[in-house]
Amino acid sequence: MRLITKLMLTLSISLIALCSWSIQNPTMEKRIDFSNPKEDQNWVIVNDTVMGGRSRAGFGIEKDMLIFTGDLSLQNNGGFASIRRIYEPLSWHSSEKLEIKVLGDGRSYQFRLRTNRNADGVAYVANFTTIKDEIQSIQFDIKDFTPQFRGRLVRGAPVLSFSDIAQMGFMLADKKTGRFVLQISHIRQIPETI
Repeated sequence: MRLITKLMLTLSISLIALCSWSIQNPTMEKRIDFSNPKEDQNWVIVNDTVMGGRSRAGFGIEKDMLIFTGDLSLQNNGGFASIRRIYEPLSWHSSEKLEIKVLGDGRSYQFRLRTNRNADGVAYVANFTTIKDEIQSIQFDIKDFTPQFRGRLVRGAPVLSFSDIAQMGFMLADKKTGRFVLQISHIRQIPETI
């Protein structure tokens, strides 16, 4: 009985130490990966159809990748297709770089962030161009994002801090009609080295 009590005490102390280390360790990686098929429940589609456009988009998780696909149309003054992660926000560090790992189709996309510090209208946007059929790891600093509303720069928007992220997503608005597909294997924050 004494041995069991001693083992339980040792295990408890070890668990407390591990939890304390996890909370204090600034190098713990923050990540959205797509190995959990239920991750797709956190994402929604927002296309130009909200304003009468005709673009179509869909998404799903296959082989541990988020697949964003569709057909971009410029009809009825449209021209964008997008997906957003709006549920289960993560607590990102304020300034460590964000990284996405993608397999693209050669088109130019936007990586978009929305914060809990302003209305839904303002998005912080970073553009990136994919290389057809090539896996790319693309890193973003805070300075890579500009505050925009409907494609126009927003002056006086709050300064972006990654710790304020409430939503994130991807948009295609390259003014080129036709099919597209962007595959995302992860979105993560790269820990700063101490």
